[in-house]
Amino acid sequence: MSTSTIDLQDAAVGLAVALGVGLLIGIERERRKGEGEDRAAAGLRTFTVAAVTGALAQVLPVPGLVALGAGVAGLLAALSYWKSSSEDPGLTTEFALFATFLIGVLSVQAPALGAACGAGLALLLAARRRLHRLATQLLSEQELHDGLLLAALALIVLPLIPSGPVALLGGIDPRPLAAMVVLILAIQAAGHMAVRWLGARAGMLGSGFVSGFISSTATVASFGSKARAQPAQAGVLAGGAALSGVATWVQALVMSAALSPAAAVALLPAALAGAVGAAAIGLLPLLSRKAQAPIEPPSSTRSALRPREALAVASALAIVALLVSNAQSRFGDAGLQISVALAALADAHSPIASMASLHAAGKLTAEHFVRGALIAVSANTLTRCTVAVIAGGPGYALRVGGALLLSLALAWTAALLLGAG
Repeated sequence: MSTSTIDLQDAAVGLAVALGVGLLIGIERERRKGEGEDRAAAGLRTFTVAAVTGALAQVLPVPGLVALGAGVAGLLAALSYWKSSSEDPGLTTEFALFATFLIGVLSVQAPALGAACGAGLALLLAARRRLHRLATQLLSEQELHDGLLLAALALIVLPLIPSGPVALLGGIDPRPLAAMVVLILAIQAAGHMAVRWLGARAGMLGSGFVSGFISSTATVASFGSKARAQPAQAGVLAGGAALSGVATWVQALVMSAALSPAAAVALLPAALAGAVGAAAIGLLPLLSRKAQAPIEPPSSTRSALRPREALAVASALAIVALLVSNAQSRFGDAGLQISVALAALADAHSPIASMASLHAAGKLTAEHFVRGALIAVSANTLTRCTVAVIAGGPGYALRVGGALLLSLALAWTAALLLGAG
């Protein structure tokens, strides 16, 4: 880089950032350096010098100096590894040294990005033990397989899905539908691990919350049957079922954001109010000091991914979108609201996601979207309250229904106050 393209102030900022980055990474490596004959070759001073050298190579008006410096840094790192006397020498320090030189170069070109990369590298190096524990102890072989499958779906399969509205799907873009499948699978995997790592009361409440992302109605029914069989646990189980209502609002917001960010912004106040209302009652069992029996965590050898459920949701989205679109075109707003309410009796998220797709296609206003989303959750709340009575009895239903109705009332209030309902 020529001195004519960078002024002294920019050069000083870049050098300062490089110095800070070098010190930050060097301090972390110095603590891992060890002592005696087995100590690593690079520590605080080496990493600081490497970062500053990269910055100077970028600042000085010498053609090819950055490439030359990178070659020297790589050669020194390779020499350090070759001369290492450790019984199990790793390449982390050597690669980190080379990366520090490149971050020093970047710090002159883009100081903020260079600082972020430096902090990220230092954090990655410092988290060595935690990452090793995650990879070797916390994650089972099956969970690692699930993670790799999710990565393949997100990074390989998803980009191959064609984008653009499809008339047969009511104007929905198929790529967001495919993204929704990946999202549901990711929620399943995250929920599986969260429940396995939690215990006692937190395990029950956490189970209710994460299960709500799959089906709040099914969660209310499942926890209700447990409450009948274990009356002593009815309060905590009702709290977990109430937290599934939080998941309902969160998932509706996430689905809307994936399909139409503007629709998600319009829904945000009502969704936050509804989530707070359900959480306020759902978390009450944490205030109790009574000992609670822990739930049995899911097996770490069983896959957390249920592709059939995810594909069924995506198929339902497409079908509901077609029905909602046709109802709106033939019967106007009244037909839209009736079709949304009927569809939401079974699942609130399908009509909400369908309306978000229509909003993204310009066929639905933000006001009508928010009103339709509230109607969908209202209809589904009626279903969940009915299920709570049947599955768990009056006491359980009173707790769960109170949480869901409070959540719904707060959501409608927030929407009406903002003029969106």
